[in-house]
Amino acid sequence: MPMNKIHVPQALPTATCHRINQLLHDSLVETCAVNPDDFFCLVTRYPPQDIILHPSFLGVRDPAHTIIIEIALLGGRSDDQKEALYRDVRKRLGQTGLKPDNSIIYLLENQPIDWSFSSAGSVKSVLRL
Repeated sequence: MPMNKIHVPQALPTATCHRINQLLHDSLVETCAVNPDDFFCLVTRYPPQDIILHPSFLGVRDPAHTIIIEIALLGGRSDDQKEALYRDVRKRLGQTGLKPDNSIIYLLENQPIDWSFSSAGSVKSVLRL
């Protein structure tokens, strides 16, 4: 059950943000066996002066046009799955007209006890894991 956070330049159209989330979700389903119904995303916008990124750390990018994709999900994916996810997301980003090199992707892994969606408690207790 990933929670995607997409940090984007302020001027990026809403439709593009929704498309980024859809391609991210599709990639997570295909590469990391995420349940297709687990669809959660927050979009955060920033003015160009509010992002401070090294323009060439492990690749050349334009900080003013960089998107940052943060994915919180249950742990357990292999390194191969994660590498496949990174490759696939960047390939899909390229199909939107965005420059894949202007993206940073990172994962935050956790456990069922770390999620709660209702007053019933954690995912662990609700699903009795």
